[in-house]
Amino acid sequence: MPKAPKKSGSARRKPTPEELRGLDVEIAFMEGLVKRDSSHEEALLILAEDYTRRQRFAEGLRIDERLSQLRPQDPMVHYNLACSLSLTGQIELAVETLKKAVNLGFADFAAMAKDADLKNIREHPEYKKLRAKARRLSVRET
Repeated sequence: MPKAPKKSGSARRKPTPEELRGLDVEIAFMEGLVKRDSSHEEALLILAEDYTRRQRFAEGLRIDERLSQLRPQDPMVHYNLACSLSLTGQIELAVETLKKAVNLGFADFAAMAKDADLKNIREHPEYKKLRAKARRLSVRET
């Protein structure tokens, strides 16, 4: 089973015109694969990332929701879903989904703290509790 790639929210920069063309080609190709096989996990993972990079957040969210059904125990899939929910303004659900990702084993708290995709939820009290928990866990591991 392929591992879910991490979305590139923490290092988001505006893509060049050439990168945008490349993304559009890759999106079209992956959409074709998914049309033929709606459970093609690798294609779905790439498509979700590409939609997000292209700022097609609602479409990325739809794919991340599908992936969370295909991989209900994958912490990275739930982390990416939380990012998509945050990007689409679904703050409460984003926080709950992020908590689920952590409970499933997501542990890259440094990336979580920097990820631009989670900007919308940073002031939420539950996010702050989650960050405090992450800091406690980090201290215990060192």
